[in-house]
Amino acid sequence: MPNKVAILPYLDEKTDECRDVGACNTVYFKERDGQRILCGTNTDVIGIRDSFLYNVKDPASTYHDRPALVIGGGGAARSAIYALRKWMKVKEIYLVNRDASEVEAVIRDCTSRGYGNGLLHVATVEQAMAVEGPGAIVACIPDLAPRTSGEVLARRITEILLEKKHKGAMLEMCYNPTPFTALGMLAERKGWTVILGTEALIWQGLEQDTYWTGNTIDALPADKVKAAIAEIVAHRAQAKL
Repeated sequence: MPNKVAILPYLDEKTDECRDVGACNTVYFKERDGQRILCGTNTDVIGIRDSFLYNVKDPASTYHDRPALVIGGGGAARSAIYALRKWMKVKEIYLVNRDASEVEAVIRDCTSRGYGNGLLHVATVEQAMAVEGPGAIVACIPDLAPRTSGEVLARRITEILLEKKHKGAMLEMCYNPTPFTALGMLAERKGWTVILGTEALIWQGLEQDTYWTGNTIDALPADKVKAAIAEIVAHRAQAKL
């Protein structure tokens, strides 16, 4: 994440996604007035958006006009908020995290960039029990067992939200060393559709290629990329047995 921010002053032009999120993960060249200029974009947000787009059959009934949930308080959480707010037609966005100060920073940062409306820190069990269930979840935390009191509380709040009547889709952004995480398995047991974090990796990478090659997504070998990633994931899963 530090490099995604550090590169910003050196860019001659930024896409809306790069400027609004305040981070650049892709650099490419363009011609302007006969000179080559350095441009930056952020394809992480596209990876999140397209993970849902290509894996949820009925977005309207799954997460449109419903609350969403983002778990975490770092750069990936900010990208998730942006994608949910800009493209996915959700209502308010719940934030759950082990550290309240990180949530406050996320809300402050997103608000300053113009997409902080409707962010709600769900900080207690009582609050989680009272709110409407989400339709889309993006989990942006490592696959580690909760240890601190803040982590234990955040996991309990997440469990309560997963237990709501409506069951939607969760993108589990963690994919290293394996995308099959404890949180993902918990969500599946509660009846949720779980999208592996490798999906976000695939779609953000294909979006990068559109800038570097000039091809559209449809012209890129998405099926081959997905097959290659699936083979690696299967190998890692087998190695853990």
